[in-house]
Amino acid sequence: MIDEVQVNNLALIREGSLEPGAGLTVLTGETGAGKTALLSALKLLMGERADASQVRQGEDAASVTGRFFRDAHDTEGMVVTRRLGADGRSRVRIDGQLAGVRELASRVGPLIDLCGQHEHQRLLDPASHVDMVDAWAGPAVQEALEAYRARLHEARAAARELDRVREASRTQGARLEEARFTVERIDEVDPHEGEYEELEETLPRAEHAEILARTAHEASELVAGDNGALDALNAAIAELSRMGSVDAKLSQFAETLTGAAITLEDAAADLRRYRDDVDFDPEELAQAQERFGALKGLLRQFGPQMQDVFTARDEARELLSLVDDADERLRRAQQALDTAEAALTKAAKALTRRRNEAAPRFCREVGKQMARLEMGHAELVWESKPLPRERWTDAGPCACELLYRAGSGLTPRPLRRIASGGELSRVMLASKVVLGEADGVDTLVFDEVDAGVGGAVARSLAAVLADLARTHQVIVVTHLAQVAVMGKTHYVVRKLDGDVPETKLERVEGDERVREIARMLSGDASDASLAHARQMLDEAGYEA
Repeated sequence: MIDEVQVNNLALIREGSLEPGAGLTVLTGETGAGKTALLSALKLLMGERADASQVRQGEDAASVTGRFFRDAHDTEGMVVTRRLGADGRSRVRIDGQLAGVRELASRVGPLIDLCGQHEHQRLLDPASHVDMVDAWAGPAVQEALEAYRARLHEARAAARELDRVREASRTQGARLEEARFTVERIDEVDPHEGEYEELEETLPRAEHAEILARTAHEASELVAGDNGALDALNAAIAELSRMGSVDAKLSQFAETLTGAAITLEDAAADLRRYRDDVDFDPEELAQAQERFGALKGLLRQFGPQMQDVFTARDEARELLSLVDDADERLRRAQQALDTAEAALTKAAKALTRRRNEAAPRFCREVGKQMARLEMGHAELVWESKPLPRERWTDAGPCACELLYRAGSGLTPRPLRRIASGGELSRVMLASKVVLGEADGVDTLVFDEVDAGVGGAVARSLAAVLADLARTHQVIVVTHLAQVAVMGKTHYVVRKLDGDVPETKLERVEGDERVREIARMLSGDASDASLAHARQMLDEAGYEA
């Protein structure tokens, strides 16, 4: 949902701010006042192409800033700024961070549908039609779609495995010889998990066993042997204890040294145990050194880690196995693919059946809304054409499209071939009303939806827009008073003359809104038109 849009120096707008409400927001004004500049601002925020000619004459740059809430749980919002220099350079910031136009289009574009003549919109893209039907149909189609996609991915994986087995079965020459050498070379050494790491830790101790034992013995003797440190310490303790009767502080020193003596005795005992535990066996040492050397040789060939050695052996064994059991593996891989394809075909039929059941109902509901808009006998027609297996995608196994038929006796045509922008906008309006909360787009902007509309049709159009505003944020550029009175929020676009004309955007309420509705009714603010305007606003539930 759009929270606020600020526009600076874009086309005729020097400075303007739009704060659309959660329901229906209407934009009105005289023809040529500059309402299209506001639509241009929204398109810039949606990531559409920028043109330096959009910069207000005499200014260095134009900028548009918008704040968007992505869903009902979004409390912080996303702030987007698009700056367009007079030199044609464009800069984008999203939440203060520099970004590209492509990222802008991917993050903001999906939040808004811009529906108007000559605008790029989802309704013109057949790929969006199946999404609309799926969203409207709900779990019945969604479950079938998920099952189809799961089977499609399984079939793709089975096809890749079959290709791998076929490729391996054709492996010959140097690659096969290399695999045999790898297996023979590694199996000759036969390394075990963790063996190298254990030898790397224990071998240095084994290689220096004699000197380690001798060092521990000499240290023990220096501490606890004859005339060692412990003898001198005990003598000092005895002398301090004797004189402690004269000065108690010397007794404290004696106690401290006694603790040190106990620590030294424990250390000397530990050193003796370490010395006795050192095991030196020249034959075992030679075997360990030889084994470590063999493992190091494998690392040089297949490393740098032992895991790389094991991986190389596993891959080589797998390749040899594929070649040796080629026929059997090919049979199993082909069987797996056939099974996956059969399951996929079944899932594809189920998905197609459910879509073809739901889509005509969707078209009928849209047709009812189109009838409210006085579109004669116009209707939507669902077309589903099976695709060759190689063209199946995650979207489904058929090319699906909503076609437009202006009358029961006419041939359905693609929506993109509807000449009237207003007519196309009304088809979009009808579709969105039917979708309701199932629609993935929160904000809808309609321009020219009232083109060529008047009288009773205008009232119907206003009612349909009001219905749509219950589930969407709707922004409508309109010339119809019947539509304008339904808006919860009303902005007027005015053009101020001068050396460089300027467009002003003002929110109107109370008497100002009454006068604007009166202008739309009769072009003036006579007592009769003002009274009529108040009556229409009252009927719409607006409190001036």
